Amino acid sequence: MRNLAWIVRIGLLIAVCAVGRPGVSEVRAIGRFKDWRVYTETVGRDLVCYAATTAFDAAPKDVQHGEVNFFVATWRSGAASSQPSLKVGYDLRSDIAPQAIIGRDRFRLFAAGKEAFASDQTEKALLAALKKGSELRIEAASTKPVRTAYHFSLKGSTEAIDRARTICR
Repeated sequence: MRNLAWIVRIGLLIAVCAVGRPGVSEVRAIGRFKDWRVYTETVGRDLVCYAATTAFDAAPKDVQHGEVNFFVATWRSGAASSQPSLKVGYDLRSDIAPQAIIGRDRFRLFAAGKEAFASDQTEKALLAALKKGSELRIEAASTKPVRTAYHFSLKGSTEAIDRARTICR
């Protein structure tokens, strides 16, 4: 049952990230909170609200990373609430767990294609760290295999995450 919940959550996030594809509604920008932005999107009959930020640094410099974003998404239906995730422009290796690092705290993520998610056990702690920290570093590996690292600013994360959650109550 738990795996089914993750499959549903991954599918919903993929739908959210499929901006501009047929059958998916247009993303609506709500506001900017320093280095984070808030968006909403209707997916089927559900409203998805999310805070997002883009990596300001990517390594190694000589590889194609595609778009690299970190999200915290909430579904009005309750399918997920303040779910942190990473989306990159390449397939992640599933046998090498991506890591989210904030200060001295490390959070193991699990890879699913071009995305990575926190487990139910670490989701709340990661969310709290996102709101308290100043910078998020993600370490991952592509299927090529190439080790990658990304840096995201956490300035404005608290306001953006809270605003997205409030909209989808």
